Amino acid sequence: MKGKLVNNIRNQSKLFVIAGPCSAESREQMDQIARSLSRSSTVNLFRAGIWKPRTHPDSFEGLGEKALPWLVEAGKEHGLPTCTEVANKSHVQAALKAGVDALWIGARTTVNPFAVQEIADALKGTNTSILIKNPINPDLELWLGAFERFNNAGLHDLTAVHRGFSMYNHAKYRNVPSWEIPIAFSEKRPDVPMICDPSHITGNRDLLLEVSQYAMDLNFDGLMIETHPNPELAWSDAKQQLDANGLFDLIEKLVLRQPNFSQDVATMIDEIRDKVSILDDQLFAILSDRMQLSEEVGILKRENNITVLQQEHWNKLISKRLTQSDDYHLTNQFVRTLMDAIHQESIRHQTRVMNPKTINIHDS
Repeated sequence: MKGKLVNNIRNQSKLFVIAGPCSAESREQMDQIARSLSRSSTVNLFRAGIWKPRTHPDSFEGLGEKALPWLVEAGKEHGLPTCTEVANKSHVQAALKAGVDALWIGARTTVNPFAVQEIADALKGTNTSILIKNPINPDLELWLGAFERFNNAGLHDLTAVHRGFSMYNHAKYRNVPSWEIPIAFSEKRPDVPMICDPSHITGNRDLLLEVSQYAMDLNFDGLMIETHPNPELAWSDAKQQLDANGLFDLIEKLVLRQPNFSQDVATMIDEIRDKVSILDDQLFAILSDRMQLSEEVGILKRENNITVLQQEHWNKLISKRLTQSDDYHLTNQFVRTLMDAIHQESIRHQTRVMNPKTINIHDS
């Protein structure tokens, strides 16, 4: 791979695409999918899982080190730089020895600071390109901390990969996107490109276009999409993989928008934003008044020795607001999240009034 991955991503005039199978299964499979992907200039980096950290020990966990030459040779044969996942020092050493161009840190590894530090130490003194997926739990600081460990080891060619967050039995997603977290990440680290992995967010190829377009509308720098010569027969994650033609079709359907716009449009947008700002000021003023009323209720509860939480009242209140969500043109999820936040702040205000000696505990 020529130059730093970060520069390659940021200097692209088109979408940066990482594609390849969930797992390397055979030399023939790797050559076949690399050949198919190389037919178009769409793909910039060829990926494959060599070691697969799985939930259950009897699941397919990758073919291991013997599959590394298949990845590297297929990439060289078809002009595609390569990348694979590493989870410990021995993975790093084997991948670098084989000639893999870039490494990614998986979500199950990012969650473990000891493992991240071991990998950072193993890569110290190299100029390896590294992609770091978000941890499986929605912890922004843990994700940021992983980048800090690599930076402290002298490694700066770093890219973030958003692959969603684990949640039990979600109705739609394999891993919920929680878009506010990658947005917050980019606010903290604007120097780091952000790639979206819709394959692991959705777990379903039928949702890949929807999530990919959402990521593009949020100004993500690229996509990592699992691609297999025969997805239905894949040894792992078959339901979320596309074949090469499916990938090309998805990319073709994406609408790529620009973050910049003309002065005339900027003026019109600013006028609307000024109106939004006025409404925001009013919203916060109303919330402040609401908390003052909550404190008055807290005083009455203190004087009459009543618990802060009144479950029946809260159940009626949240039920009413959720029922009205369509009338407000708001989603149930937003109304629920907003009401939960208001309720917790109200409890904090009442607790401060009722238990002034524990104010430091509840104001933290």
